[in-house]
Amino acid sequence: MSDFLGTGWGFPPTFDYNNNTVIMTSDEVDIQLSLQILLATRRGERVMVPGYGCNLDEMVFEPITTTFKTYISEMIKTAILYYEPRIDLNSVSIDDSQVTSGFIIISLTYTVRTTNSRFNFVYPYYLNEGTEIQ
Repeated sequence: MSDFLGTGWGFPPTFDYNNNTVIMTSDEVDIQLSLQILLATRRGERVMVPGYGCNLDEMVFEPITTTFKTYISEMIKTAILYYEPRIDLNSVSIDDSQVTSGFIIISLTYTVRTTNSRFNFVYPYYLNEGTEIQ
C-alpha cells in the first residue's frame, strides 16, 4: 500500500551478485536513508544538485552555544524543506549532554505526508575528528 513512498538504492550501495541486481530500499526505510544522506552530504558535493546537503561538517570545532544549536536546526529544516518532500518536519532537537564525549545527538520527529505516520530519526553528530584510526 505504501509503494508511493518510493524505492531507491540502499546506502551504501550494495549488490546481489547472485541475481546481478542492486539491493533496493523502499517506503519508510527509504526516507530514513534519504535523511541520513541529506545530513551527511556537504552542499556542493553533488555536481548536478549543488544546493543539496547541510554542511554540518563546517560545525565540527564550534563551541556548543544556543546560537550553534539554532543554526544547525535551521540548516536541517531548510535542507529537509527543499530536498525531502515526502515528510513534514515536526521538530528538531539537539541533545548536548554527551558533548564531553565528543558528540551531540540530533533528533528529528517527522510525519510522512501520504500516510500521516510519525517517525523519529536520530543522527549522532561527532564534534571531533577520528583520532584512533589505525
